[in-house]
Amino acid sequence: MVVWCGATANAQELNCKVTILHDKITGTGVDPQVYVGMQRAITDFMNSRKWTTDEFATTEKIECNILLNLTSNNVNGDPAGFAATLNIQSVRPVYNASYTSTMVNYVDKDLIFKYSEFNPLNFDDNRVSGSDAMTSNLTATLAYYAYIMLALDYDSFSPNGGTALLKKAQNIVNNAPDSKGINGWKATEGRNRYWIVDQLLNTRFQDVRNYWYTMHREGLDSMSVKPNEARTRILTNIKKLYVVNRENPSSILMQFIFNAKGDEMLRLLSMAPKAERQQYITLLTALDVANSAKYNAQK
Repeated sequence: MVVWCGATANAQELNCKVTILHDKITGTGVDPQVYVGMQRAITDFMNSRKWTTDEFATTEKIECNILLNLTSNNVNGDPAGFAATLNIQSVRPVYNASYTSTMVNYVDKDLIFKYSEFNPLNFDDNRVSGSDAMTSNLTATLAYYAYIMLALDYDSFSPNGGTALLKKAQNIVNNAPDSKGINGWKATEGRNRYWIVDQLLNTRFQDVRNYWYTMHREGLDSMSVKPNEARTRILTNIKKLYVVNRENPSSILMQFIFNAKGDEMLRLLSMAPKAERQQYITLLTALDVANSAKYNAQK
């Protein structure tokens, strides 16, 4: 939540733009208006629901994007059943700057759900599974990522500020819908939603959240005043992530973080004096293997 804005108003927390892609569903006789209704329903669900007890000014809303790419329908033999990938993105403003910092940039490749046109999307933290698992799997997944986006935003403004929201996301995992073909909620199903929130709350990964606060509040938000000190603080503290990664190799959380922060790390690295870069390159290439060539190009 943006704490430097002086405006006051009671508003929901998210300003989410929703896009539905359905080009992979052809020749099935699905009314195109179903996709229009789906886009409208998800937009209303994300933006109209009150996710916290805090008051957000309109200018404080968290900007986010949801791209739902439908890959098939008639899932489980239900004409209203869909399979999809879900791309979640959110950003945070940087103090006294014209740019934003990416907070979440993640593709969830394991989503099936049922959507019936004209039926509202309902969600209850105390009854996550609802009365129909396939219908509830959509709202549970959307709510899960809403809480993750909010938690990371809160963590960036105060140490561990998002803990309560992470526990709400974990509650969804613990009570997730369970039916044929539904995946992504169980520890035994691989690197998924279960592990993202589990690792965010696990004390073994506490320094990831500590670094998250340092990077944003003590680093990026100070760039306009003391750019060299702020940049050095961000880069030198990467060592904390390196130690966590060494002790917990191949964690989904590190991938989740660098999916969002890789480009920003590269930009900060390019601003550092060349004589200082190698120490940071060594750490970054170990943490973000996918972008190692880009980091090494900064030598």
